[in-house]
Amino acid sequence: MSIYATLWRLKFPCYGDDHTGCDWTAVVAQGVPAHVGTSSPGPDSEDPYSAFLPPAGAAPTDDDGQTMRAVVFVTEATPKGTARSPQEYVGPLLVLPGQEYATSTFGQLHHMICDALRGHRPRLVAESRGPDSRAGCSSKTAASGTSRAEENERLCAEETDRRDADRGSAPAHPNES
Repeated sequence: MSIYATLWRLKFPCYGDDHTGCDWTAVVAQGVPAHVGTSSPGPDSEDPYSAFLPPAGAAPTDDDGQTMRAVVFVTEATPKGTARSPQEYVGPLLVLPGQEYATSTFGQLHHMICDALRGHRPRLVAESRGPDSRAGCSSKTAASGTSRAEENERLCAEETDRRDADRGSAPAHPNES
């Protein structure tokens, strides 16, 4: 039996930034109800999920099952089950305490999830089209604020070429083949 309850499933840009031709991935919010991991009070009681979930708090006495201990965000391809616990996701995108999830706006959640999907890549800040209708991407690194246009253009071109190859068409950039 799973400790998770699926709260929602939405599509996000695979690498955290929406641009022409980007691929999309389903992100699933898996809620862990507040009572999970709590047991009878006493010094010998142990929380079997404390190694990978935020601490369990006391569920309100009038809890209707909507109070969450944590919300774990994963892609559909994220495997579940580790040596530590069959309930633990391997490399979740994000794990939030239930209270933080409950008080976050959708915009804040969207930003956190996109940051997690982006990983160490710079954030996309602009997309433009040249006279040949070829899309170009520009980004900035968070630390220095310097432009990473060439790197992002390379990444965008690789993604476009991969997508075109999947569709069976010629590369979008013949001079780079």
